[in-house]
Amino acid sequence: MESFVEDKIKEIRETVGNDRVLCAVSGGVDSSVMAALIHKAVGSQLDAFFIDNGLLRKNEGPRVVELFRKNLNLNINKIDSSKRFLDQLAGVTDPETKRKKIGREFVTVFEEEASKLKNVKYLAQGTLYPDVIESISFRGPSQTIKTHHNVGGLPEKMHFKLIEPFRELF
Repeated sequence: MESFVEDKIKEIRETVGNDRVLCAVSGGVDSSVMAALIHKAVGSQLDAFFIDNGLLRKNEGPRVVELFRKNLNLNINKIDSSKRFLDQLAGVTDPETKRKKIGREFVTVFEEEASKLKNVKYLAQGTLYPDVIESISFRGPSQTIKTHHNVGGLPEKMHFKLIEPFRELF
């Protein structure tokens, strides 16, 4: 596994160059490990965001932010977008529609936050291969099981290039 990490760090550094990376952190294992890897690769070129979408457990947001700041020395900003997410989901009952709306809203928030920064060209996500194969037909015929907000929920046009170092890990 060590060579995987070293290879990904090198790949990320070569891809990013002097640009900045916006990192979507949920506090879960996938995005947390990804944030640590990206931080190791580009250091202060990383801008991490924790988006409060209004669907969190009590005190989850402050705990996640504190964990990243204390344990990883990661510069992370908490953005309270709960009202706008809840407004998007009002009256929507179909789970697939909800996931797509959440994905689009996350990207909209990231684009707005990135516009306040300079040279942000990349959005890093903790997408795993199971997220991909459940969300879209990938490398062969398959059926969508459920769209993950970080895969099939993303808008077709974004102002970012994606960095997903774990996309093909199962």
